[in-house]
Amino acid sequence: QVRLVESGGGLVQAGGSLRLSCAASGTFTRINVMGWYRQAPGKQRELVATFTSGGTTTYTDSVKGRFTISRDNAKNTVYLQMNSLKPEDTAVYYCHGEEGSVLDAWGQGTQVTVSA
Repeated sequence: QVRLVESGGGLVQAGGSLRLSCAASGTFTRINVMGWYRQAPGKQRELVATFTSGGTTTYTDSVKGRFTISRDNAKNTVYLQMNSLKPEDTAVYYCHGEEGSVLDAWGQGTQVTVSA
């Protein structure tokens, strides 16, 4: 069993910054891909960014140049630094961890609200 716990959400004005953290705990050998998804009201959950154990990162186009994903393998933690936030970034942000077919875990979500 793997537990993912997010923190760092909140309310910020447009142009501001927030840093999300997600710590993994439980019984596992490795988590290959850790990443962040988000879901805005009335919309489907979408990928924001991912970070593989090999160091490869991916970003959805709308956050490129503004968000940075990082990972501390020793702490089993993934971070999302969000700069130049826009109202359209408002969503519940979910942490996700994946290791092939043996692990597919989600955090409980953290609310990010960006005011205009």
